[in-house]
Amino acid sequence: MENEKYQLKINNESGRIDKVLAVAYPSFTRSQIQSWLKSGHIQVNGKNSKANYKVLPGDIITLIEPDEETIEIQAENIPLMVVYEDEALAVINKPAGMVVHPSKVQSTGTLVNGLLFHMNQLSEGSDPTRPGIVHRIDKDTSGLLVIAKTNDVHEDLAKQFLNHTTKRTYVALVHGEVEHEEGTIDVPIDRMPNNRIKRVVNREGKPAVTHFTRLEQYNGYTLLQLELETGRTHQIRVHMDYIHHPVVGDPMYGTRNDHSKYGQYLHAQTLGFVHPITKEELTFQAPLPNYFETKLEELRQFD
Repeated sequence: MENEKYQLKINNESGRIDKVLAVAYPSFTRSQIQSWLKSGHIQVNGKNSKANYKVLPGDIITLIEPDEETIEIQAENIPLMVVYEDEALAVINKPAGMVVHPSKVQSTGTLVNGLLFHMNQLSEGSDPTRPGIVHRIDKDTSGLLVIAKTNDVHEDLAKQFLNHTTKRTYVALVHGEVEHEEGTIDVPIDRMPNNRIKRVVNREGKPAVTHFTRLEQYNGYTLLQLELETGRTHQIRVHMDYIHHPVVGDPMYGTRNDHSKYGQYLHAQTLGFVHPITKEELTFQAPLPNYFETKLEELRQFD
């Protein structure tokens, strides 16, 4: 796999190259950028740049992200909510605040660290940091994930997700009073330029389809059930922001002053798939977390 390559043309920006790049690419830290300048991974007009170089209008800055360092993954005795388990797979109800798999930013306290402790066997996954992980949900999204224990089971489940034959429904509390009882959001999603993490609606992006049904409405808020037809990164969060009803508590796509210690009020409630071994159609449901239910009760009182 080729290293990620970024190019930036300087227009009105000014100052040291490390500061300019830190603003242009907020997902990289200043220390990362300074390290890459020293290692020759950042060039200006085709030549390696010094860390104290001050950019000029018309400069073309090229940044080639280095290979990731090997991450040592340790098994940790982290309590897991196991909804279902057999010799082939497991279904986990992940709490909000838990990262699914380790990375350079966070190598401990993830779901994978807990799985390595509690499960005797896991599939190899898509890379060494993701054993057993067939699909993922965001750190601050709670709810259901299926975990594969063997490579054959992993491959079968991955095909079901790829072919959109799985059933995934979410519950989200969103800002504003959604006018329609049900609807479909069908707009493509792409990476935001200069930001590896954030996604945006873009005609050139990948197809993304979200169906929604209104469950309850309050003064200034709406509770929605959402069904994914596709599974793009941050899909629900991006689509809700696109229709001007961002998920409550969303730190990335919500309103500027909308903060919650629980993150976004988004819960992966239902997960359905065909068992790769028994061929039985399985469907699992996870109740809303207590803090989510408490929030709804508060809104009902003021409705």
